[in-house]
Amino acid sequence: MEELSLALAGSFSVSQEPNRTSAPHPRLAQYKSKYSSLEQGERRRKLLELQKLKRLDYVNHARRLAENDWIQADEEEEKLEDGTGDEEMDVETGRKLPKHYANQLMLSEWLIDVPPDLAQDWLLVVCPVGKRSLVVASKGSTATYTKSGYCINRFPSLLPGGSRQNSSLGKDYTILDCIFSEVTRTFYILDVMCWRGHPVYDCQTDFRFYWIQSKMEEEEGLGAISRRNPFKFVCLQSYACSPESICDVLAMEFPFEVDGLLFYHKMTHYTPGSTPLVGWLRPYMVADILGMSVPNGPLTIKPDYAEHQIQQIIEHKKNKDLEDRGDSVVKMADANGHYELEHLSTPTSASHKSQAAKVGQMET
Repeated sequence: MEELSLALAGSFSVSQEPNRTSAPHPRLAQYKSKYSSLEQGERRRKLLELQKLKRLDYVNHARRLAENDWIQADEEEEKLEDGTGDEEMDVETGRKLPKHYANQLMLSEWLIDVPPDLAQDWLLVVCPVGKRSLVVASKGSTATYTKSGYCINRFPSLLPGGSRQNSSLGKDYTILDCIFSEVTRTFYILDVMCWRGHPVYDCQTDFRFYWIQSKMEEEEGLGAISRRNPFKFVCLQSYACSPESICDVLAMEFPFEVDGLLFYHKMTHYTPGSTPLVGWLRPYMVADILGMSVPNGPLTIKPDYAEHQIQQIIEHKKNKDLEDRGDSVVKMADANGHYELEHLSTPTSASHKSQAAKVGQMET
């Protein structure tokens, strides 16, 4: 397991396009080369300090997303950007908010440095298999966008602002971070950025989770498929991160296929882009990474491809080092989509045996 931890801690990037649409899962944001100078725990501390001082204009940002109005974005962002501090700390902080619909989601990193305050200051969310989606309900319609900003669907919904019946003349709009399951026609809500025109980007995680749970309980019909609501909207539950709570979660049965576990720091704001304040693990990694005993069950059994995944990580790190030295063969491999950790999801039963025979090659 030491090899896995060392390999994960190495410097690598998911791809040349960190928010590409071919990567549906919430663990896509990996370490970039600039992260090597600071450990994950130190970056967490600095980001928590910085968010106390830095206030971005989330009110207008939410309005732009709702109205697709970006005319004054460049001018306002130049005024907001102070140009100090971020580079010296070597922390990717989102010095200015992204424009349009690309890169709007808060993405995770592999949980490598286990935080000492995990039990007290973190929350756990169990994630279903699906595609990460930005959902914007405004002006009588609901639109879903990929991480790279492509609008892939538009439909009515019972979300505030999501249909002509509840748009309130365009004043109500809702922005959600979801995982979409095509199998169940369900948007599983991970997080909320704005509800009924009230942005909560700069609110702490524990409040945002409480807020969306309470608001969803007030709305009728969102959890069922109907003519006015063709897709279900269901809140994902959050759990404490004590060893007892994590063991209880790993022993649970869920109404969806589990993809992985997201660990949220309670105090982090919703910040577009990757952040060490949200960590990602596959369930079978919990025992080794967190160093705790876990119950035997479907979620904690190491799959046949587990060792192959570890080997892929090691090969990725090795070839990344070669690429940094200008090895053209490795660059070709990356161009063909090999060694991209975004594809470390569950292989299909028909393919994982053939994958295990080809170390370092993944589906693209």
